[in-house]
Amino acid sequence: MATLVNKRILLGITGGIAAYKSPDLVRRLREGGAEVRCVLTRAAAEFITPLTLHAVSDQPVYQNLFGEQPTSEVVSGGEAKAMEHIELARWADAVVVAPASADFIARLAQGRADDLLTTLCLAADAPVAIAPAMNQQMWQNPATQSNVETLRRNGLHLFGPGDGSQACGEVGPGRMLEPVDIARLTAGLFESGELEGLGVVITAGPTWEAIDPVRGITNKSSGKMGYAIAAAAAEAGARVTLISGPTALADPDRVKVVRVASAQEMYDAVHTQVHGAQVFIAAAAVADYRPVAPATTKIKKKSEHLTLELVRTPDILASVAALTPAPFAVGFAAETENVEANARTKLAAKKVDLIAGNLVGVPDRGFEAEDNGLLLVEATGVTELPIQPKTKLARALIHHVAQRLAARRGQTRERA
Repeated sequence: MATLVNKRILLGITGGIAAYKSPDLVRRLREGGAEVRCVLTRAAAEFITPLTLHAVSDQPVYQNLFGEQPTSEVVSGGEAKAMEHIELARWADAVVVAPASADFIARLAQGRADDLLTTLCLAADAPVAIAPAMNQQMWQNPATQSNVETLRRNGLHLFGPGDGSQACGEVGPGRMLEPVDIARLTAGLFESGELEGLGVVITAGPTWEAIDPVRGITNKSSGKMGYAIAAAAAEAGARVTLISGPTALADPDRVKVVRVASAQEMYDAVHTQVHGAQVFIAAAAVADYRPVAPATTKIKKKSEHLTLELVRTPDILASVAALTPAPFAVGFAAETENVEANARTKLAAKKVDLIAGNLVGVPDRGFEAEDNGLLLVEATGVTELPIQPKTKLARALIHHVAQRLAARRGQTRERA
């Protein structure tokens, strides 16, 4: 069952009587768990007001490419920034235009960027879908059909149109689909099927190594990246097990979650769950050392100095990579400098398939932030995933892993 939980949907509304359904569509999308922001064309504002859309979305409504806009919105976490069209396009996990008029379809097919909505569609690297709504003769006109075919070839998704009675009194194709159907199809945009039926085990969050009953050694990992990866793998059709250290995050939808605290507990849980899995992604920030002998009662403040004896924790990633057969193993390298060099060193030392290097300790990315960027280091080369919301970054990582798995299966068939 497709889901919209934690998805960011940019809803474009163009001029047409079907715009009266847009508030209901916003409601349906939000009921599915999505955050929705609306963009109105000038013609759409003749049919529905920004105030209505603001009320149902609880978000700013955008209308103009130039001129007055909301200017201090937090797009994806971190500092407030101007909501320019590139930032708004970057924010979206999907762009849905409903209703999409014949005029809008024609302008988009021509690659025009003469208003905010067409500009956003061209600037978006997320899926773009249109739900046509127009008179049946306009829909069947060869010019409209040619424009729709152009958009299809360019990778846009077509939702409808439906067939039936129209506001003009005619009957035929051209009706906008009902909001409940558009919401369902929007959720389906995230169902790639790239890992259909595969087992994926993911670790996330920090670990907690007890010093005494109230103190411990931990780190700043929020778990957001690992949880986003688990959600993306589930969207791709995988059977996902998420082994999580202590976090404040809700369990991802359609994911089996195993809660642990210490590195040893995470090690044990991984080796219980990983057998039969085709992919292992170690996104957790696991403590490298733990106290040798945690105190059984709270340590009192008595002397100026306190010495703790530490011992290495088990290497979860290397131990999984050493299994026979081993899953496709992905490790993370959180670095404060020399990301590629350190990731390549870790790739060789752990004997894994891929290391995702990321820069931490800088504003607006890495631990606790909503955004991140990754440098995917493999024996065959390096792929950069630019800074973007972690939800989108996770889908890009899963897509990369799926491609590598497909290539590996192809090579296996050739040898056979």
